[in-house]
Amino acid sequence: MNYIMNRFITIIFTLLFGMNLHAQDLNLLSGKYSVEELQNILIPHDKWTPFPRPDDRQGWAKADTTAMRAYIRYAENHLDYDWPTVPATLSLLIARTGDRQEYQKISYRKRIVLANMILAELAENSGRFIDPIVNGIWSICEESWWGASAHLPREYLGLMDVSQPYVDLYTGVTGGILAWADYFFGDKFDAISPQIRKRILHEVNYRMLQPLMTRYHGWMGNKATGQAPNNWNPWICSNWITCVLLLEKDGGERAKMIERALSVLDAFLNPYPEDGGCSEGPGYWSVAVGSLYDNVALLNLASNNAFQYVYENEKFRNMCSFVYRVQISEKYAVNFADAGPRLGIASVMTYRIGKDVGDTALTQYAAWYGGGASADYVRAHYARDFFEIFIRNEFLNASKALQLPQDVWLPDLQVALARDRGGSSEGFFFAAKGGTNGESHNHNDIGNFIVYYDGLPLLIDVGPPKYTAMTFTSRRYEIWNLCSDYHNTPTVNGITQHEGLNFKASDAAFKKGKSSTVFSLDIAGAYPKEAGINSWKRSITLNRGKGVTVRDAVDLQKADSVVQHLMTCYPARVSKAGEITIDYRDKDGATVPFVVKYNAGQMDATVEKVKLETESDDGVRNSWGDVIHRINIKVKAPKLKDTYTLEVKKR
Repeated sequence: MNYIMNRFITIIFTLLFGMNLHAQDLNLLSGKYSVEELQNILIPHDKWTPFPRPDDRQGWAKADTTAMRAYIRYAENHLDYDWPTVPATLSLLIARTGDRQEYQKISYRKRIVLANMILAELAENSGRFIDPIVNGIWSICEESWWGASAHLPREYLGLMDVSQPYVDLYTGVTGGILAWADYFFGDKFDAISPQIRKRILHEVNYRMLQPLMTRYHGWMGNKATGQAPNNWNPWICSNWITCVLLLEKDGGERAKMIERALSVLDAFLNPYPEDGGCSEGPGYWSVAVGSLYDNVALLNLASNNAFQYVYENEKFRNMCSFVYRVQISEKYAVNFADAGPRLGIASVMTYRIGKDVGDTALTQYAAWYGGGASADYVRAHYARDFFEIFIRNEFLNASKALQLPQDVWLPDLQVALARDRGGSSEGFFFAAKGGTNGESHNHNDIGNFIVYYDGLPLLIDVGPPKYTAMTFTSRRYEIWNLCSDYHNTPTVNGITQHEGLNFKASDAAFKKGKSSTVFSLDIAGAYPKEAGINSWKRSITLNRGKGVTVRDAVDLQKADSVVQHLMTCYPARVSKAGEITIDYRDKDGATVPFVVKYNAGQMDATVEKVKLETESDDGVRNSWGDVIHRINIKVKAPKLKDTYTLEVKKR
């Protein structure tokens, strides 16, 4: 019966998401144990010690002293912190002006200060930070809304309806921080007043646990559209599971809540591509795949490794390796969707993943990336801090290496990349994508490609805007850099690509060879019918040591106009008919000319500097500066059937 049910679910997911799923990958988390089995394998609440209690000084002596001193310094500098309230008018800004930052500055800072106070008291165990911790807990419990104003249901119009609790990312984050405070200092709170722990339990239950057990939230999985859940799902679940394990004392209720959380996590995991590709882009990997790992790591800690089997699952392992497979160079990574071009990862967490799944390439990549403990950041994944301070010395002394594979093909995600030479960022590199325009954090970018040289950008994906009230609404595609005419894709008969799961590539293929690698696909399905495209077969070829060639073979129903667009972060100009010069900058800052060649008899070219004028454009400025140029290559006399070729070379 289980096999038949799994097979049925496999077929449904294949139809919904257009990918092949293996039965053994379905319900990987929720299908392993019944509620009764969960109750038996979970270590009872009163016996579970995930990290040393404050009085276990031998245990805390093993923590990284550099990090702990940093937390103490931070806490000392905030002993007089006044725990501000968040005015209603700041929350209302999201509805009035679209601003989310002013609210977040206060809300996030309070959580940063509280989280560091907790770590400082654990480092010192002197009691001098306990009163500030109590003030922080009480102040946060007094807030009407624990989440971000931008995440409020729109019908609430900028202010929380406290009678209808809703769980967003930072509601979960807040619950997790309070749960850890209760775990470490509950007895000290009781010595001050029993109302402190009672308040924590009441608020977490009312704002988080009860709504999660009784109310469907959209981030759990979009029933209406079949859209696969994004990073919100595992991110919130990691804090949900934290709160259950740390605060719920009844073994039966604990098991029921964990079972529901595992079912929600499987809604994220089941439709995930078998190739492990993160559709939100590598910039979201730490909060998507990394958050999924957070759940598994915490459950293993609470069950004597009863979830260790997850680390042996092929799809899970593919998900983990994705992040280093799409690294371009020391500074840059492939950045489709809302991911930025400069990748920041949670390096110690990534190192832990590599250890747990036995992927040496991932541990070396994480160790090379470095970084780690920092006192001044939003503690959105607070449990990572406790894992980190006990493994940091090992991490700092681990073997380091970037992987930089020569060719990568993710057939489910339809992302391809290739470089001149594996293990090196020198020479030419390209990456390109197919997929759908219904991905999480989607940009309309099917057929988009990027070109780098010596690890530095030449033709780019502009990347994300700064998030504002408009970013995740029906007006999303009024933002210019989310639209296909500001990607390296064509506008056909005046029509650009359309958003939605039904707008997708077809016939994606990848062929690698010693002297060249080719990615090909048909991008016609990315455009609405009024574009009049029968087929638009694009092939992108890396000719090793020579450059990149883009060839489009088109079959149109009408041929009014065709414009090819290219985006770059350097000044560009039409240097002569059939040739555009781009003033690329090498690692020393010297200008090196590159050219884009086209058929001058067939096409004309112009270059424009893109004006960055709005708050949304701050996201682009943060990635590139005010240097974005768009190259427009217009076909002079479009034909119903034709071929267009662009060659990217060093002069």
